[in-house]
Amino acid sequence: MSLFLKIIGESTRLALGQLSGNKLRSFLSLLGITIGIFCIISVFSGVDSLEDNVRSSFEKLGNDVIFVEKFSWSDSFEKWWKYIKRPNPSYDDYLLIKEKANSAEMSTFYLVAGFTTLKYKSNSAENVVILGTTSDFIEIFKTEIGQGRNMTPSEFSRGANKVVIGFKVADALFGKIDPIGKTIKLKGRKYTVIGVIAESGDDLINVADFDDAVLVSAASARTMVNFNSRYLMRSTIGVKAAEGSTIDDLKDEVTGIIRASHRLSPKEEDDFSLNEMSMLTSILDVIFLALNAVGFIIGIFAIIVGMFSVANIMFVSVKERTPLIGVKKALGAKHFVILLEFLIESVVLCILGGLLGLGFVYLLTFIISSVADFPIFLSSKNIIIGLSLSIVVGIVSGIIPAYLASRMDPVEAIRA
Repeated sequence: MSLFLKIIGESTRLALGQLSGNKLRSFLSLLGITIGIFCIISVFSGVDSLEDNVRSSFEKLGNDVIFVEKFSWSDSFEKWWKYIKRPNPSYDDYLLIKEKANSAEMSTFYLVAGFTTLKYKSNSAENVVILGTTSDFIEIFKTEIGQGRNMTPSEFSRGANKVVIGFKVADALFGKIDPIGKTIKLKGRKYTVIGVIAESGDDLINVADFDDAVLVSAASARTMVNFNSRYLMRSTIGVKAAEGSTIDDLKDEVTGIIRASHRLSPKEEDDFSLNEMSMLTSILDVIFLALNAVGFIIGIFAIIVGMFSVANIMFVSVKERTPLIGVKKALGAKHFVILLEFLIESVVLCILGGLLGLGFVYLLTFIISSVADFPIFLSSKNIIIGLSLSIVVGIVSGIIPAYLASRMDPVEAIRA
């Protein structure tokens, strides 16, 4: 063990000597390793940060909610014509699920009732999406009310002229004025603002972003759009599984309820789709895998160039130290000692290049996180990957020069 540590210490000293004695040559040789590690790890860090941001947004809804829609999230666009002919999930379907689904904790019906411009005195908010909802909408989407309150079940059922508005809508209409209790006009009718949804986070993809929305009851939305129209922009039924019930149990029960409601025979296929978050995350797996592969391919070319550069340094090092190798072997140094000495030297050089590359990645992540709203980080996993790649490159680069050095004839080496 002491011999091994002594070899490591000696090899490290010689590697640092190579860097200090031949600064330009060493810098140019390690540049490929540095650029390669930088390319690979910076792409990995960017993809990991993007994946973490997107997945955390999807996970806010949880994996125990299914969404009944006419379109499927997992099928290709080629089936669009098949899905467009389907009926939209109806309010009656929602009522049946709410009444009969024993494996459901709660359910909600919501639809896009169009876009509008809201006004309050001289202020206006444009392109506000009108969402017709039912009482459990806020709970299923895990959305917080920043000011005021949500509508009560009775207000939802009777279609009271009350609304909950998004954060950006409230800011555009009222600024610093308290919006609670104020009256706005929507589709020619007066509505009282009773709540403001808390501002959504900075997630890149926010599935529960209602900053630019106004929430009305489904009963009120029925006066604005035809619920039975096949060309309704979008209607969805969200169903959350009860505690102790699995998502598969819930899907089976909901499927049976809707098929019976739509009077589908056993041989007819479903005229609706049951979507869940896992369908989106499986698509993301493929996308992020492809992005990581692209980053690896880009970086590997730079690493290959660096590998040949380090190998060149090691061949030169062997040439310069040939007489010394001969003396060591004449004094009884074993083959593996010489082999290990040059191999460790090559690995140390590559680790130094890898550390420099990781340093540049950390600097890049720091700058991006400081300037942009998108947080990017260098994880410990990527640091380990970077150092591991550096070690592998060091071994591959140094194995041939080290082997040639270990096999030298001591007499010939001393004469050289």
